[in-house]
Amino acid sequence: MTAQTDYRLSQLDELEAESIHVFREVAAEFEKPVLMFSGGKDSICMMRLAEKAFYPAKIPFPVLQVDTGYDFAEVLETRDHWVDRLGVRLVVASVEKAIADGVVVDDGKTSRNRLQIGTLLNVLEQEGFTAAFGGGRRDEEKARAKERIYSHRDDFGQWDPKNQRPEVWSLYNGRIRQGEHMRVFPLSNWTELDIWHYIDREQIEIPSIYFAHRRRVFERDGMLLGESDNVTLKPGEAVTERTVRFRTVGDMTLTGCVESTASTTAEIIEEVAASRITERGATRGDDRFSEAAMEDRKREGYF
Repeated sequence: MTAQTDYRLSQLDELEAESIHVFREVAAEFEKPVLMFSGGKDSICMMRLAEKAFYPAKIPFPVLQVDTGYDFAEVLETRDHWVDRLGVRLVVASVEKAIADGVVVDDGKTSRNRLQIGTLLNVLEQEGFTAAFGGGRRDEEKARAKERIYSHRDDFGQWDPKNQRPEVWSLYNGRIRQGEHMRVFPLSNWTELDIWHYIDREQIEIPSIYFAHRRRVFERDGMLLGESDNVTLKPGEAVTERTVRFRTVGDMTLTGCVESTASTTAEIIEEVAASRITERGATRGDDRFSEAAMEDRKREGYF
């Protein structure tokens, strides 16, 4: 009896195929796309998927980082490794420069994370980008769970969650008017666990701070924040050294870490599988300002 070949795809293969399809659709449909690349694990997975989508050719669009000025050095180092290896053009939109140029206003109260909104919208307009790939996933946060893969933004860069386009049979409506643009989320249907399984399978280089290491930290609002020159301790806060890792990376003044001994991707997969708290819910201070903090920022033009 002849053995039958199993042509079914694994879950990771299905997710990869869907994301690659999205990349190719956008490259074919939009005049000037860009990939938003922070150097974090999700944007690095996007880079790997884009690399596969167009191999052996180079990725046919630049990558864009919105630099808060408070980014982790390990993340920026990994970002540069990827950019150099793939030979893509890196566009850096600096929040510091945006403040100096009067594009955004630093009132001393607004976080650098929120100041990324005006900085991002300004560079998208200046460069004329018509589509911007983002690494958002629906499992991260309830506002992101509302978003489609193709997310239309009006000529003010704003998102209307009640006016989204249907996406049936993997058909996407990318029609935009002058001044509008589209945010595109190839990882929409991935979970944090899927990302880690993919990193493990593909042996993807990611920043070292995702793995357990010793770091001087202090507790604030139920989170562990890393000691840095950009953070002023409040009365009663004390710095201690602990073994921690970061589940997500961003503005170091708002991004917390978790105590962990997971030093390999296999150990991280085991840890994430047992967790009942989302990565942003556990470690991102900018999502704690209100119940709708993320949705409010997304309406204004956030990632």
